[in-house]
Amino acid sequence: MTIDTRVRSVESVKTTPLFDIVVDLHPRLDFGADGPLGQRVLFGAAGGSFQGPRLRGEVVSGGGDWALFRPDGTMLLDVRLTLRTHDDALIHMSYGGRWVIPPDVRTEMTDHATRHHIDPARYYFRTNPLFETGSPHHGWLNDIVAIGTGYLIDGGVAYHVEQVL
Repeated sequence: MTIDTRVRSVESVKTTPLFDIVVDLHPRLDFGADGPLGQRVLFGAAGGSFQGPRLRGEVVSGGGDWALFRPDGTMLLDVRLTLRTHDDALIHMSYGGRWVIPPDVRTEMTDHATRHHIDPARYYFRTNPLFETGSPHHGWLNDIVAIGTGYLIDGGVAYHVEQVL
């Protein structure tokens, strides 16, 4: 097979830290037994905080993750959150992603009292946040792409989020 001559070398993707975010969660709500696509669950956001080099603030209660657990155990994220910055601007943050828990880690994940102690290197938890705001000061967020690495914490979930340059 020959390489298509239209393919060219481009700069590798680079990132810079955007913020770290902690999302406190309400108890999960199950939408019944397995549906046609898997098991749908709502992890409602109860609050939280975020902080980074260019912005900081709180996670507003009321958003959440309308997650879908596939039959193979992978969780598909469908998250919408509202962030309130330290200067009172509102930012809509939405993201999809994947949380893949290897079979040898799944039993440990069922213990809600200790699962936040599991090393995040033992599972794959990645997101792709996008932002929307009418704030002139934070309008630069409307035009960026970000990536995040997630991990469990006591009472919720956290992400390290990087801006793709």
